[in-house]
Amino acid sequence: MRLGGKTALVTGANRGIGRELAEALSREGARVVVNHPLQETEAHAVVEAIRCCGGEAEAIPADIGRLTDIESMFREVRERFGALHVLINNAGIDPGPTQFLQVDEAAYDRVMSVNLKGAYFCSRFAAEEMIRTGPGGKIINITSVHTRQTVLHRSIYAAAKGGLEALTRALALDLAEHRINVNAIAPGFIEVERSIRQTPNYSREVVGATIPWGRVGLPEDLAELAIFLASPASDYLTGQVIAVDGGLTCKLAR
Repeated sequence: MRLGGKTALVTGANRGIGRELAEALSREGARVVVNHPLQETEAHAVVEAIRCCGGEAEAIPADIGRLTDIESMFREVRERFGALHVLINNAGIDPGPTQFLQVDEAAYDRVMSVNLKGAYFCSRFAAEEMIRTGPGGKIINITSVHTRQTVLHRSIYAAAKGGLEALTRALALDLAEHRINVNAIAPGFIEVERSIRQTPNYSREVVGATIPWGRVGLPEDLAELAIFLASPASDYLTGQVIAVDGGLTCKLAR
């Protein structure tokens, strides 16, 4: 197992991409902290699924947009597990299409507080734990292809995820001396509840036909890359953003 003996924290792991990544890390031997934003029923379902397969997992609630919650979560991780080796900053808010001229401060602040500020401070506390126990560690940020090729009315989300990509490169430099790798995965269209809800008259076949690979992405399409980035195999890879999008960002926008 590539992650045996490691402890991994996945934020927003109660559903969708986060759940798939948490379960994939467990299959590779990691002890998994399932963070959730007070969605206890969903989080406990993830924990039970991991335990039923012989894995070790704990659910810890925290609103990633609140610094006090983040501090409390990392305190609990230390108390329960003693060390942290992998952080996946997956938690995020996608408000869906919102016209730029109608964006208010409250909507802007909420998206930025989770998607950028939350990831920033989760990374800081994770790095402190990784440096304390050493040697090294892995931080993986989940960004979006909206940073490269967006569509109408996605300004807040694109800006927040663009900031997260810039943060990925900055932290890769700042933490290299501590042998902490910082990389990012930029998903394209991934078939989860949120993307289905935001796509009018969603059809897997219709959306898939717009993607060069010929199908929509699934959460498991991200899992193997996340495991690679969390494992020693990626020790010389840092500061990179890897798109998993079926070739979507290779196309010219129409």
